[in-house]
Amino acid sequence: MIKLIALDLDGTLLDSQKNISEMNKQAIHKALAKGVKVVLCTGRALGGIKRYVDELDLLGEEDFSITYNGGLVQRNHDSKVLSEKTLSYQDIQTIYQLSQDLGLPMNMLDLEYVYEPEYPTGRDSLYPSLMSASLPFVTREIASFEADHQFNKVVFCTDPAYLDDAITRIPAAFHEQFSTMKSRPLLYEIMHPEVDKGSGIARLCELMGFSADEVMVCGDEENDAAMFDYAGVAVAMENATEAIKSKATYITKTNDEDGVAHAIHKFVL
Repeated sequence: MIKLIALDLDGTLLDSQKNISEMNKQAIHKALAKGVKVVLCTGRALGGIKRYVDELDLLGEEDFSITYNGGLVQRNHDSKVLSEKTLSYQDIQTIYQLSQDLGLPMNMLDLEYVYEPEYPTGRDSLYPSLMSASLPFVTREIASFEADHQFNKVVFCTDPAYLDDAITRIPAAFHEQFSTMKSRPLLYEIMHPEVDKGSGIARLCELMGFSADEVMVCGDEENDAAMFDYAGVAVAMENATEAIKSKATYITKTNDEDGVAHAIHKFVL
């Protein structure tokens, strides 16, 4: 029996206009009424998904979200951190050097801000336009941080073709040192080596006493792969990448056709 539903946002729960459809809302509320936990699982910060948390009324003492692609598990109503994996200042220096070598704009995120160090000439980051409603952006150079400052993730956000070419030139050792994933065509994310959505869900399930076979996940992109590997039921959207579809238990309708609702009705209701 499914006891926890973990939902990716963009391309999954949200339609092309970044809204939650009425059918998806109704299915989620029916699942909640049965005592099933519904958890938003995203690369965004908790502040960046507040609209959806409020809209779904996921504000109880045991309502949680998994943010920063699994790097952070937080309680929704007061942002209390249950689990967190971060990057060190030394990690940031290493990643910044790589960004300079590849000519990629870089942003770093902690719990409060998105930081903008100096970008390569002629290649500003596209992240401010992509995530303008998430956290405030602050211009700040790498050398200005204290040695004990902790960061939740780093992103490279630029033209997809340019980004894809740069990714091919990232040394193999870098992928061993960090958790890396492409979460959108223009967005590449770098985190603590133990971070992915699967590990975030596993940590929450450990805290709540759920097993993997009691979990259903829904997703569409590369950064959802680890939660597909973890969950008992892995639902890919019809609009998902072929790699994600190949990992799926079930392929539902698209994010513009209430695919999440159809999956909830099939496996939960």
